[in-house]
Amino acid sequence: MKKLLKADLHKTKAYLDNHCRQLERARFKYFYANGEKEKVLEELKVYQNSDGGFGNGIEPDFWTPVSSPMATWAAGQILFEIDADKNEPMVQQMIDYLIEHYNRETGKWLSVIPEINDAPHAPWWHWEEGAEENWSFNPSIELAAFLIHWSEPESIAATIGWDSIKQAVSYLMEQKEMDKHEINNFQAFVTIIESHQSLLETETGHSYQIILNKVEELAFHCINKDTSSWDSGYVPLPLDFIDSPDNPLCERLGNLLEKNLDFYIEKMSEEGVWNISWEWGMFPEAFEKASIYWQGILAVERYKKLEAFGRLEFK
Repeated sequence: MKKLLKADLHKTKAYLDNHCRQLERARFKYFYANGEKEKVLEELKVYQNSDGGFGNGIEPDFWTPVSSPMATWAAGQILFEIDADKNEPMVQQMIDYLIEHYNRETGKWLSVIPEINDAPHAPWWHWEEGAEENWSFNPSIELAAFLIHWSEPESIAATIGWDSIKQAVSYLMEQKEMDKHEINNFQAFVTIIESHQSLLETETGHSYQIILNKVEELAFHCINKDTSSWDSGYVPLPLDFIDSPDNPLCERLGNLLEKNLDFYIEKMSEEGVWNISWEWGMFPEAFEKASIYWQGILAVERYKKLEAFGRLEFK
């Protein structure tokens, strides 16, 4: 079985320290070098604006300083990752922002905003009339789950959260296929909402298990199972949908999961990081920086998954 060694860890940490953002350095140290949660919060705060939302390029593929729901989603994922308390001021300010920018008619938050066009960005983030139709409940379903997780029952935030969830689940149950990123949003939603199963069924008319099964089925069909094409570009791999051996998809995918773990280890560079599989085709200088920022993000994400499956020799 292929595993990462202590020497790999040292190389990764050195690369992050020398090239990547302070945020990813703090996250990596939090998980693998006895780092402190407070340091992650400190670095995350850099990306929060006075309106409570996040911007300032926290998502490296769009650099607008203006707050957006999508950038706020990226921050929310990190807050959830480190188990931030609901009374943390940064969390409460984020909740206020989400309350302010919710669209009750659609049950969503905007996925792309016009201000994205004013700063370097990848083409898929470019705003134009009608662009919102391409995003559906990415990231709204996950933002709604954040509201439930970090707010009091029957609060305005929780009411908005459940309103969005009802519309999102209704949409989910009608889908026969779905984009990888939106599936990931629904996967995060079912993880966050697990402790609210009874209320979930009351609000949506569907049991937690039925919703979980639906998301699992969409994920299974989305996964690229042709291992010969995994290195061909931006394709959905098994580990894009699986965080731990407890995931029911593990049994269904069989040895494909082990092959994906081996693939990750084989594709680690001599510097201890992973290169991204996409390009912008525009803003070349900004993209060069963004690709390095992504190396830090991928390092945190992939180390966590390799650890979950026992692929770190030093853990």
